[in-house]
Amino acid sequence: MSQIEYRHQVVCFGEVLWDIMPEAKLPGGAPMNVAYHLTRLGKNPVVISRVGNDEPGKELSEAFAQMGINTSFFQKDRLWPTGTVYAHTGEHNEMTYDIVTPVAWDFIRWRQRYTPLVQNAEYFVFGSLSTRNRHSKNTLFKCLDAAQTRVLDINLRPPFYSKRTVEELLQKADVLKLNLAELELISGWFKHYEKDEDKLALLKDEFGLKTVIVTKGGDGALLHTGDAFYYHAGYKVKVADTIGSGDSFLAAILSKFMERAPPEEALEFACALGALTASRHGGCPVYTMADIQAVTTAEQNGC
Repeated sequence: MSQIEYRHQVVCFGEVLWDIMPEAKLPGGAPMNVAYHLTRLGKNPVVISRVGNDEPGKELSEAFAQMGINTSFFQKDRLWPTGTVYAHTGEHNEMTYDIVTPVAWDFIRWRQRYTPLVQNAEYFVFGSLSTRNRHSKNTLFKCLDAAQTRVLDINLRPPFYSKRTVEELLQKADVLKLNLAELELISGWFKHYEKDEDKLALLKDEFGLKTVIVTKGGDGALLHTGDAFYYHAGYKVKVADTIGSGDSFLAAILSKFMERAPPEEALEFACALGALTASRHGGCPVYTMADIQAVTTAEQNGC
């Protein structure tokens, strides 16, 4: 493989799977969702994962390829099946997930070619779910040792995490993105604060993080970097489902970081894409830059 094939701006690591919903079967997994949105935003991501040597794995790889996602770093597993998640929508549009285990992405093996791939990427994106099995966890930590800027999208899914593992991941991270429930839980392990700003500052200081971002659903997001806090109230949309909205938010904010945009601009753009994704079904809707702009325009016009 030539050196040019290792030049990806972002490497995403972890689970790829089929989201089984009452009305549809959709390709998913947080790392893949982030890569999809980065691709739509004109970046050049790649995903390290593992699928089964089965028909669902073949279909999943083909679906990702059709979305423009680079699948050349997918492994094939001859023993374990392709990942599956059963997704359910609650009365307030919140999602719950039944995540099948064990599956192929629990057994991502280390490959020497990951070293230049990860070293040459500006960002390495990972979550906590991929640590539920020691095989993928060991590979993840080898990748983290090679990474430039390590982005932890914590993505806590009971019972697939422990306080010890989360702390290990936080110690490795440079950028942390989490939601309000995760912020409350993790900051509460150390000290109880009322204000979100204090909770973010606690985590940033405790683990030496460069940037901490909390998403607040329909109420926007809060970003803490350096000594400054940045706020956005979010955009009001009619929610179809919330699958992948946090992943699209992360992809959008990373795309702006890569463009060296100011934090205010990055946060605004990320909130707009997160809202757009929530207004459509599934984690990987088709959209254009004009669609993202329309979200902000509608808000400005009071629609």
